Amino acid sequence: MWAVQHLESPNNVMVWVVMSVWGKFPLVFVKPGTKVDQRYYQREILQKIVKPEGRRIYKNQQWTFQKDSTQSHRAKINQTWCEVNLPGFIKTSDWPPASPDLNPVDYSIWGVLEAKVNSTEHRSLDSLKRAVKREWKKLCIDDMCSAIGWVRQRLRACVKARGGRFE
Repeated sequence: MWAVQHLESPNNVMVWVVMSVWGKFPLVFVKPGTKVDQRYYQREILQKIVKPEGRRIYKNQQWTFQKDSTQSHRAKINQTWCEVNLPGFIKTSDWPPASPDLNPVDYSIWGVLEAKVNSTEHRSLDSLKRAVKREWKKLCIDDMCSAIGWVRQRLRACVKARGGRFE
């Protein structure tokens, strides 16, 4: 099992998502102006969301958490936290430093959500958040599985590009 996280800021709204072939974690909206440092990330994301949602979705199954190389994610304190508290995770040192090409949320899902959310104009932050929540809820497992299904092929392309961009 594999859970992929992503943090995006469309229209200055920071949204954190995790998806896998077994399901989605709840969206997390970061309040505007919040600095997502290593402590915030550990307290608000890893402890409050990743660990309990991982237990809920995967039950007693083995799973691996993949995150990007954002500074708060790669902080030693959070690498250690993941090692101690999660059944498996991909260490920052084992993941290419600039790798949106390998994250299914980046190369597939976020574009789909963004197109649907932005198909109508939003005149308020609340309207935008409601649209993101609605489209995330409507995202079906088949779409997530399809995006995740491309990971191996993309990993091969990354190796061929010696860890560089390949798109």
